[in-house]
Amino acid sequence: MHRRNMLKGMAAVIALQSDLLSQLAANAAATSAFSRVRPGDAAWPSAASWAKLNEAVGGNLIAAPSPFGACATDAGSAPCVDALANIRNPFYLGDQPGGTQVSGWLDAWTPAPSAYAVKARSSGDVAAAVNFARDNNLRLVVKGAGHSYQGTSNAPDSLLIWTRAMDKVTLHDSFAPQGCEGKIAPGPAVSAEAGAVWIDLYHAVTSEAGRYVQGGGCTDVGVAGLIQSGGFGSFSKGFGSAAAGLLEAEIVTADGAVRIANACTNPDLFWAIKGGGGGSWGVVTRVTLRTHDLPAFLGGAWGTIKAQSDDAFRRLIARFLAFYAESLFNPHWGEQIGLGSDNILKLSMVCQGLDTPQASAVWQPFFDWVKASPEDFDLSASHGAGALPARHFWDVAGSHFMIADSRAGVPAFHGWWRGDQDQVGMFLHGYESLWLPASLLREAERQRFADALFAASRIKKVDLHFNKGLAGAPDEAIAAARDTATNPAMTEAFALAIIADGEGPRYPGLARPALDVATARKHARAIDLAALELRRVAPDAGSYVSESNYFVASWQDAFWGSNYPRLRAVKAKYDPGGLFFVRHGVGSEGWSDDGFTRG
Repeated sequence: MHRRNMLKGMAAVIALQSDLLSQLAANAAATSAFSRVRPGDAAWPSAASWAKLNEAVGGNLIAAPSPFGACATDAGSAPCVDALANIRNPFYLGDQPGGTQVSGWLDAWTPAPSAYAVKARSSGDVAAAVNFARDNNLRLVVKGAGHSYQGTSNAPDSLLIWTRAMDKVTLHDSFAPQGCEGKIAPGPAVSAEAGAVWIDLYHAVTSEAGRYVQGGGCTDVGVAGLIQSGGFGSFSKGFGSAAAGLLEAEIVTADGAVRIANACTNPDLFWAIKGGGGGSWGVVTRVTLRTHDLPAFLGGAWGTIKAQSDDAFRRLIARFLAFYAESLFNPHWGEQIGLGSDNILKLSMVCQGLDTPQASAVWQPFFDWVKASPEDFDLSASHGAGALPARHFWDVAGSHFMIADSRAGVPAFHGWWRGDQDQVGMFLHGYESLWLPASLLREAERQRFADALFAASRIKKVDLHFNKGLAGAPDEAIAAARDTATNPAMTEAFALAIIADGEGPRYPGLARPALDVATARKHARAIDLAALELRRVAPDAGSYVSESNYFVASWQDAFWGSNYPRLRAVKAKYDPGGLFFVRHGVGSEGWSDDGFTRG
């Protein structure tokens, strides 16, 4: 070949390679750059398209306004008056398509209505909405009760799948997961549709049927959402997590298919649903949970102890930790204590399987120790421990501990714990949670741990939720929890420390004084500093996805630990396009915080 011809050939090859590289770059750009459509975009569905969706879901395509939107235009209007009358009612807020249980988070998120909502009545309605969102590149949001600190159940310019109307609860004397016949022995269980909340299950399973189902402490929390987040309740130390009790789920995945997920059918998806985070895997339309023999008694312990000096408070913390390690670190006891900068230790504990004399006997030595030093400690007149027949634990009528939903036409058994009232509508300044390893309860570690708690309490109130760590639970409960996607650290933790602050409702539309941003940010910073004191003794602490810092950096490790790579693989299999998005959810890397842009 002549040199000139060779050079021409090389030039042609180079040109071809250049064209190929340009095409590959263009393809890569087209693949990586992706934006969902918003109202006003040329690709936004036409009115005729929305009308077809409305027809497909039986006329249940609705608006999803802010519950307090009417107050912005006419504070005297009937909708505004009704909303204001129910602003502290969590069941009312859950009954609004645009309602959220939290009214926002400083510098993080503000409640925002979706463009439309599908008020789903069946898995068929859900599938129609999923297909419509996927085919039209819409931002999709899923909500049952809207009890999300992170704001994951709302987003502006989105299509909302609202499952609140799907609230049927069914008891089973003998249930075997589909496809597991002969592999898993059938047993007592309860099925709940996606809109059911935990009081619905406690009423059906415990009050009426005399059995127990492991669920959430807050009665108004959605059943399906709690399971997907792991699911800790008052008696988790005895019965494990809600996720570990899942036997089967029905879920609509990104391809619009209605799937069954259990240990024998789609087992990878089943595992991911059990603690892999809500809103990431599809729309769970039904769950079935195992039920347990009901303890004869459920009860608790209560009271406040005021230390008269910092030194006395240090000794009080150390003594309580020793008491907890010796007498409460077992399947019987759960819930929480609070340690405040005012040197007050608040007791809000619960127990299962102990009657009043037994519960009182457990606490008497601790109360006697406190009473022995009246110059150092002031024990509230209202203190003690006791129990009641377990079937009446969630009775609303006549209970001093519960607040009834007094609206006309609602179930008579709907109510919420008085201790949860301050959470309703709260605007968060900041929030942090840390799993605390049981090794801190060892005698050699207790003083260092007590010092860290004291130091943290100087900055912000610290709550220790003992039921949100499974160390001390029965071996079978811990083994079942390890077979979920929740961060394995929770099986070695004896408690979840929570540090948070905020103020009353700040929903859009409300007439409120301007937010004191400087003070709110000061509170948020104090939360970070208080958490830092605890990290000195628990440097590798993970965090509970449902109750965590919105701004946590290493969220993959904090929420799921060593389980995260496996979760990513499941996400890639069932939702490769990322239709189901929540901020800091599995597979959310590379997406904008609002879930509209990837690339």
